[in-house]
Amino acid sequence: MIFDAPVAFLLQTDIWGMVQESGPAAWVVLVILVCFSIFSWTVIFSKFSAFSGARRTNTRFLRAFRKATGLEAVMVASEQYRPSPLVSIFDFGYEEVERQVKARGKVTNRTALERSLQLGVSEETAKLERNMHWLAITASVTPFVGLLGTVLGIIRTFNGLGAQGSTSLRAVGPGISEALVATALGLFAAIPAAMFYNLFGNRIREIGARMDDFALEFLNLAERSFGE
Repeated sequence: MIFDAPVAFLLQTDIWGMVQESGPAAWVVLVILVCFSIFSWTVIFSKFSAFSGARRTNTRFLRAFRKATGLEAVMVASEQYRPSPLVSIFDFGYEEVERQVKARGKVTNRTALERSLQLGVSEETAKLERNMHWLAITASVTPFVGLLGTVLGIIRTFNGLGAQGSTSLRAVGPGISEALVATALGLFAAIPAAMFYNLFGNRIREIGARMDDFALEFLNLAERSFGE
């Protein structure tokens, strides 16, 4: 059959062998894609660790917070839950409560306390979102970088065919296969980045909602302990 030669080539040639036959421009594209892929996986693993740690320590700290009778008791217990984003929000709120209590003996400015808590929420949200833009960039850019590598490989292949004066599939197959490696590698980098960007986005929103709820709980406890 007419397609036997290209199919046999693909079955008998490994991907590394095709990469070795690529030209300088294709090599540059492949190196760029590999760097994007390595960095995105580094971000993915670090985010997995950060989110699992945040969820675990948030649950433990929230349990201790709800059992506490006052803010001082929470402050003492919070040291063992320090990686928790909720602890950082508690610190923002507790500092504001301390300022108001030292000045007037009680919490008199709820608006200022709300602002302090919101600053804590914003700071922790920014920490959770750190490096997330790299996943978005990888997901959106690497398919086009891979396509560029494929186009350059095809151009190189047809230039070679023009010089040889051959147009058979046996001559075209290897060069096209080498060019398509760039597209495959681009998709290999982009698909996980897109998947985990959306997954982590949902987790950030979930933790963000938990932080907003905690800020309300803090306000309630502060008013019970030092309110008018």
